[in-house]
Amino acid sequence: MVAEQQHPPQGARGRWGLVVVLAVLVCGLALFLWQLGSTGLVDETPPLFAASARAMAETGDWLTPRVNGLPRYDKPPLVYWLMGLGYLIPGQEQWNPLGTWAARLPSALSSLTVMLALAITLLRWPQGQPSGRQGALTAFSAALAFALSPLVLLWSRIAVSDALFSAMLALALLLFWWRYAGSGRGASWIWPWLLLGLAVLAKGPVALLLVALCFGLFAWRQGDLQGLVERLRPWPGLAITALVALPWYAAELLVEGKPFWDSFFGYHNLQRFTGVVNHHLQPWWFFGPVLVVASVPFTPLLLQGLIGALRRPRASLAPEQSLRLFAACWLLAVLLFFTAAATKLPSYWIPATPAAGLLIALAAQDLAVAAAAGTRSSGRWLQASTLALVALLSLAMALSPRWIPLIQDPELPTLPAELLASGLVIRGAWCVGLSLVLGLVLLRPVWRGLWLPGLQLPLVLYVLAAHLPLVQLGDRVRQLPVRQMAAAVVQLRRSAEPLAMVGILKPSLLYYTCQVVLFEGIQPNGPLNLSDRLAREQRRGLRPSPARPGATLLLVIDQRTAQLPHWRRLPHQQLSQQGLYQLWRVSRLALERQADGLRRAGVSGPDWQRPRPERY
Repeated sequence: MVAEQQHPPQGARGRWGLVVVLAVLVCGLALFLWQLGSTGLVDETPPLFAASARAMAETGDWLTPRVNGLPRYDKPPLVYWLMGLGYLIPGQEQWNPLGTWAARLPSALSSLTVMLALAITLLRWPQGQPSGRQGALTAFSAALAFALSPLVLLWSRIAVSDALFSAMLALALLLFWWRYAGSGRGASWIWPWLLLGLAVLAKGPVALLLVALCFGLFAWRQGDLQGLVERLRPWPGLAITALVALPWYAAELLVEGKPFWDSFFGYHNLQRFTGVVNHHLQPWWFFGPVLVVASVPFTPLLLQGLIGALRRPRASLAPEQSLRLFAACWLLAVLLFFTAAATKLPSYWIPATPAAGLLIALAAQDLAVAAAAGTRSSGRWLQASTLALVALLSLAMALSPRWIPLIQDPELPTLPAELLASGLVIRGAWCVGLSLVLGLVLLRPVWRGLWLPGLQLPLVLYVLAAHLPLVQLGDRVRQLPVRQMAAAVVQLRRSAEPLAMVGILKPSLLYYTCQVVLFEGIQPNGPLNLSDRLAREQRRGLRPSPARPGATLLLVIDQRTAQLPHWRRLPHQQLSQQGLYQLWRVSRLALERQADGLRRAGVSGPDWQRPRPERY
């Protein structure tokens, strides 16, 4: 067994520790909570989470998430519970008019908490022998390396469960390592198992598999399986995890039965791993490019940190000096597990981003220590390649007037003109250019410890000065017309009048109208489906009814879909137009006649009753 250290080192605590924690807190508040509610929900998935959480708060049913009148079995309830608590706060129309503060706050606070946990870990257990100042700078830069990942910046500000799951998993893994590094005194053995239970409530049993794979790799490389077992106490720990997570699963199975089992375990877990769902077919090497992009522009430091950790001889590290190896095993566990999965999405990489932040910061610390010792040559290529990526990003943004006009998106026809008029991409180029200038200046040995933070702080400025305004611009172009259409629906809808949306499907319509919406795509049998669903489909908040004289429905349709023959010939009254979307009032009898005509023309009959696990 590796020799134990009786007391954790003081490291960079004290005056440096307080400064770092405060600096990380300020940066995290700016990156994740500043203007959090200034834009609306982003289609497609976030409105489904938000609507489910709001329904919990309104109905008092905290067991089963429901959206658009149907159960939503795709994720466990933790993220819905946390969002729902936000929706319980009174005065939503004043402080949460777009529905985004309550829905996004769990994701934002999750990433802020991970930033603080990474910094505190390195303050408490500095790796190697850095000076107090250098150890503090490493802790600060690890938090920013995590937070500035493009994936983290994106998913920490949208209303889904990925950031919350990543945080619960990261906190559990870090506290596991605290327990190991402190020779059983670094942290209570109970807390990481409790957090692991919350991770299972955030995403599912994948949390257990990732932790098991991480510690399997770590035990193999560290050569201290006995020490890990003694300090982490896995059997009573797993019992604690089960006590946290299993009651909801048992209650949900008891109440919902086979549909929950088939959907959550069969489709959203087993089938996603063994088969391709939702057309998310990617090559086996998919997460290689994701690893690169997710750490831009610090990817060279990440690769160096990962390779350096794995090159170290086995069984050569004291527990308190094993954080680099632990982070490498953590990252590899995510890489191996999701590479083996048949369904691959970029968001699956988010649980690896805290480990990547640690590896990036420790690689930069090695450069600083080498510079202090007068041996800079081995790290020059790392600094040069990192600065080259920064320069490439700045140049790409500076050339945006050449490539922005090439953007062609039928949903965003005015986006190129608005981007060019705003000047925001050029502003971003200046911010990234400032990062490049500081990176070049701080190459001097006298500034050796400030090089990575010097690169990072202008990127924080970029997020505030360019990235967030760009998100607001995108929201105005893409989502505002949907919100305006929802307002028109609320104003013009008659009592008990059904609501449907065809063509481009926007779940935010159901969130902002607070109505059940029947969604149909562009397929030729759409009118047949819609007519049959109105007469037969049962959902909470929607009762089937026959087509009677005078009965109508509201139909939201985009311009392209409105030109398709099977919709263009449908008699209607246009009530409103917002952006690409039109609001029609359609007679139920006219829809019935259109469906009959399509049926006689040989169009296939209704197929809406086919099982569709992703239906909403």
